[in-house]
Amino acid sequence: MRKRTGILFVVSGPSGSGKTTLCRRLAEEGLASYSISCTTRAPRPGERDGVDYFFRTREDFERGVSQGEFIEHAEVHGNLYGTLKAQVLDKIAAGQDVVLDIDVQGAGQVRGCADPLIGGALVDLFVMPEGDEELRARLDGRGTDSAEVIGLRLVNALEEVAHWPEYRYRLLSTTREEDYASFRAVLLTERLKVSRLLAAKG
Repeated sequence: MRKRTGILFVVSGPSGSGKTTLCRRLAEEGLASYSISCTTRAPRPGERDGVDYFFRTREDFERGVSQGEFIEHAEVHGNLYGTLKAQVLDKIAAGQDVVLDIDVQGAGQVRGCADPLIGGALVDLFVMPEGDEELRARLDGRGTDSAEVIGLRLVNALEEVAHWPEYRYRLLSTTREEDYASFRAVLLTERLKVSRLLAAKG
């Protein structure tokens, strides 16, 4: 059988939408490689460097940007986040699917990337709760942030939701199992595209 090219599955959504859980489950089931992002924010309790994020100082992060190490990078809530080329390009070229959990700024940068390998591999999806009240309830239920931080995240989340029409797919979140079934189906459907086989042939 002809080998196909890998998929770059870019997933965005507001805080509390469940996007990170979906991405990690896909990786845990062996369906895609989870791309670990870099960030300058402090680790939350239980987070590990190289597992949850690559934690960097702002100076180190900015040096990496200047040296062209990132596919995308953005400042969110006062912290820098970015995706290393080393986490993505070789895997896609080898036919391995990569799932990327990034914000709307980063997704826009990936869409604008001039690398034909990225352009051909890209599949983007936006995850969002069914309404503002559901979004607020999810943010309140995390139990990891202060009321002030939750308020800031809600304002930013509502701004992020306005970007969903820019994505190829939109997933309206209901239950974890229903969300994951739809999420997984998108990836499996994209694998069937003849264009990926033709690209791999070249």
